[in-house]
Amino acid sequence: MKKYLPILIPVVIVAILAMIGIGQYNGLVDSHSQVENAQADVNTQLQRRYDLVPNVVSAVREAMAHEEEVFTAIADARAKIGSSAKRSEAYQEGQSQLDAAVSRLLVLTENYPQLNSNQQVSELITELEGTENRILVARKDYNAVATTYNRKIRRFPASIFAGMFGFEKAELFKATETAATTVPSVDLENKGSE
Repeated sequence: MKKYLPILIPVVIVAILAMIGIGQYNGLVDSHSQVENAQADVNTQLQRRYDLVPNVVSAVREAMAHEEEVFTAIADARAKIGSSAKRSEAYQEGQSQLDAAVSRLLVLTENYPQLNSNQQVSELITELEGTENRILVARKDYNAVATTYNRKIRRFPASIFAGMFGFEKAELFKATETAATTVPSVDLENKGSE
């Protein structure tokens, strides 16, 4: 037995290190999968909004004829989103523009009482508001999962395996520069009575 001891000790050490490595790698894969799942949830809600916005615009356009700039901003943002690869800079910029345009549309619809009395329009606006809330929650959930993942890939010894196997930092959702520095303007003039 003593003659096998010099061979047995390195084999046991290598086996232990291999198990630690496998555990670290699998933990990183699990965390990265959670980030991808959270990103898919965000994309699902963004797609829901992308599909819902034309219905809302169509329903309110006639009553809100004076608000053509909002409809143009929505159309431009949707065109940018539709022609860009997901997660590209242009796609993110289009989503930010659509965020702003939809927020403005929701604020403006409050100035048109005849829209609130139309049940179909009211339901569409409620659905759009709900979708905006879902997007906010999905982004918050994504940021929480991505932050945990980012912390994990920076900690030792996982950082070694993250570097070896190409696990990269997940980007967080942040407020756009416009959103962070600009106070939205709201026109409280009742245009619906014109």
